[in-house]
Amino acid sequence: MTLRGAAVEAFKSSALISWRSTGKLQQTIGGCIEKTGRTLHSGNQSTVRIWPELAGKGRYFDFSSNLIPASIDFAEESPLCTTLRKDGHTVRTVEHLLSALEGTGVDNCRIEIVNSDDNDPSAEVPIFDGSAREWVEAIEQVGVTVAMDSNGRNCEKLAPYLTQPVHVSKGDSVISAFPSKQISISYGINFPQVPDLSLQWFSSVFSTTDNSFYSKQIAPSRTFCIYEEVEKMRSAGLIKGGSLENAVVFSRSKGLMNPVKGLPVANIIAYKGGHALHAEFVRQLSGFRSISNS
Repeated sequence: MTLRGAAVEAFKSSALISWRSTGKLQQTIGGCIEKTGRTLHSGNQSTVRIWPELAGKGRYFDFSSNLIPASIDFAEESPLCTTLRKDGHTVRTVEHLLSALEGTGVDNCRIEIVNSDDNDPSAEVPIFDGSAREWVEAIEQVGVTVAMDSNGRNCEKLAPYLTQPVHVSKGDSVISAFPSKQISISYGINFPQVPDLSLQWFSSVFSTTDNSFYSKQIAPSRTFCIYEEVEKMRSAGLIKGGSLENAVVFSRSKGLMNPVKGLPVANIIAYKGGHALHAEFVRQLSGFRSISNS
C-alpha cells in the first residue's frame, strides 16, 4: 500500500465519508522547492526541500530517512501547533505548509526536512512571517503539474463528501460539519479580554476550480498571540523563535503591538512632511517612543 493509500484508508472505512470523482487528475509540484528559516517554537534554523512525487504517494515528510505521512493517523496533541509523530520521530508546526499544499492543489510530494541539530529526533518547519504566504509563492514559482504513477499513468483525484452531521466540542470550543455540495466554512474567534480582537467571524465558500481566493485571502493570514501571555508560553518552552516579524501581537491594554503596515483609515493632512517626519508619524501610529520632539 502506498503512503497516500495508508493515509486515505481511515477515511475510506468511515461511514461518514463518501468518495466521489472531482473530474480532475492528481497533481504534484513542477520542480524542487528549498527554503530555510527560523522555527517558531525551538528558535532554531531548519531547511525544507519539497520534491515532486508519483501519483498515489500523497504528501509525506522525510526526516532523517523516516517517512511520516501527513495523515491524522500520525497527528499528536501538542500546544500551539500541529505535530506529526511516527516511530519516535516528530515534525511540528506543519500547519502552514500543509495548508499551502492543499490550497494550491498539490496532492503528492515528498517534504524533506533538515534540522540544525543532527541528533535531535524532532524537527520543525520554519515559521517565516507566520502565514502560508511564502509557501504559496514558492509553489507558484515552480508551478503545479499532473502527477504520473510508476507506470507512467495519471490518476483520478477523489474528494471526500460528508454523509451525515459531525459535531465535536471541548469546553466552549465547537466544530460542526454538515453534508453539502460545496466546501463552505464559517470560523469564529472570541477574545473578550483583548478589545482589538474581541468577537470576529469569517465565512466563505471555497472554489475547487480557482486557487486565487486561497492565495489572496487565506494564505496571508498570520499567527497571532496575546502579549501578556508571551512569558508564560516561553516559560513552557514554546515560541522561543517568536517575534513581531513572524506573529501579530495584541496587548490587552495597548492593542496591536506590531508596526503599522499600510495606510490607516483616517483623514491624513500633511504639509512639507519629508522622509524624517513621515517616519516619525508612523512611529507615533505604532506606539513607539518619539525620537525627537522638535
